[in-house]
Amino acid sequence: MKFACPFVLASTSPRRKQLLEQLGLTFKQAAPDVDESFHPDLPPPAIVESLADRKASVVAQRFPDALVLAADTIVVLDDEILNKPASRDEAVAMLGRLSGRTHVVYSGIALAHAPSSRHIVTHEATRVTFASLDQREIAAYVATGSPMDKSGAYGIQDDRGALFVSGIEGDYYTVVGLPLHRLYTVLKTNFADLLVG
Repeated sequence: MKFACPFVLASTSPRRKQLLEQLGLTFKQAAPDVDESFHPDLPPPAIVESLADRKASVVAQRFPDALVLAADTIVVLDDEILNKPASRDEAVAMLGRLSGRTHVVYSGIALAHAPSSRHIVTHEATRVTFASLDQREIAAYVATGSPMDKSGAYGIQDDRGALFVSGIEGDYYTVVGLPLHRLYTVLKTNFADLLVG
């Protein structure tokens, strides 16, 4: 795919950057300097959509001629959001809670094109089931440092993180942090005039 205008990823996430590069896209990255707090009574889909929307809106102001993409991902277990762990002990505790259970990963995306006043926000949800993990497995994974920058303390694309997942219902890329099929559908449906290849 190619675009008839500049394309900006409103994220510094290396995983989202890698996914767009995998598609062969040319783009810039810009850090969205936004408040990521949210009302605790919001349901998970509304949380990821509102945060993605906030990020896209802020970055679109800095790149007024561009198509801007933003995303946000959360992990939910028993109606509780599992954020990025603040410590290794917290990462161990999170993985222990996920062990042998099913949780849901929500990824919201927002696409903003200021010149045409188009702004589309949507989300995808994927159920992920973990195998039962023993404390040695959890400790070895946490020791790599990989869980520390990831919601829910794991990355499905990681070497060890991938080994913990026994089942998945939905889009794998939602769990990585950018639902590619949903993104492609939104682009075809709402921004077809900006696609040139």
